[in-house]
Amino acid sequence: MSFLKTVLNNSVIIHPPGFYIIGFQTFPLISVYFIFLGFVYVVTVMFNSLVIFMITSNRCLHTPRFLAVVNLAVIDVILNTSTIPAMLKIFLFKDNFVPFNLCFVQMFVYYAFGTLESFALAVLAYDRLIAICFPLRQNSINTLRSMSCIIGLCWCFALSISAFAVIIMTRLSFCSSLNVFSYFCDYTPVFRLACNDYTLQLSMASVLSLLNLGGPFIFIFLSYGIILMTVFKMKSLDSRVKALTTCVEHLIIVAAFYIPLITIFSIGFFVRNIDPDQRVLSLSLASCSPPCINPIVYSLKTKEIRTRALALVGKK
Repeated sequence: MSFLKTVLNNSVIIHPPGFYIIGFQTFPLISVYFIFLGFVYVVTVMFNSLVIFMITSNRCLHTPRFLAVVNLAVIDVILNTSTIPAMLKIFLFKDNFVPFNLCFVQMFVYYAFGTLESFALAVLAYDRLIAICFPLRQNSINTLRSMSCIIGLCWCFALSISAFAVIIMTRLSFCSSLNVFSYFCDYTPVFRLACNDYTLQLSMASVLSLLNLGGPFIFIFLSYGIILMTVFKMKSLDSRVKALTTCVEHLIIVAAFYIPLITIFSIGFFVRNIDPDQRVLSLSLASCSPPCINPIVYSLKTKEIRTRALALVGKK
């Protein structure tokens, strides 16, 4: 196997032709799990595409709230597309080799859109915050233009910070093991294979976790704290129930995204002897399931989208 050698700052950087993804090698009944992943991917693409079509094709749904919903649906499709087809290729063709450049492309796409998924949930929390806490000023505060700017800034930040994180990976030399123990070209398992110092990459991984998961989660938590205080001040019981009902679906998808990831990382931090296959399986399930659940729980339970979807089915 030939290695590409380049010179950077008077030091030799060694890049291999690629890496080998070796997650799930000893897990029993793994074929059943891959069949399940295929089902998850089909549902993700089908239902999120339906949501995107329903909103973009109906001008009355061109509002800030539904712009945020479309944003989440697009992110969901790309996020699962970055990992599940590659995992199915490994299962179907027994080909676990990933070329070096393609590995880093997959790494960039996964972390960029994983970050965007987290931010998209925070944007939906912001929409609920404005709608419930400032109902009389909602149309002036949460406009289509302001929502577009917020989403655009989220995309710029996520793409740029993920690109920087991947670019600094090219400063590493890989001269020994090329086996990545994960279900894709994961950031931490890859840089831990490096022969030279990876302190910068380790620090970047910590910063990414805090900014991309911790930041939006804290914002969502504080938003719902303010929402609950506003709801409890309402005099009418019907108003309280109606306000809380509009938040239930969002809280479900927030829980589906954050709780499994936080639990897995916490167990990995405090319990050092966790089974590697169990960790890979849990992490892949936690990452791939929310994009499948989101359109069913959140979007298709929204009255406007559900009504138009049923009307479309009736015409067909």
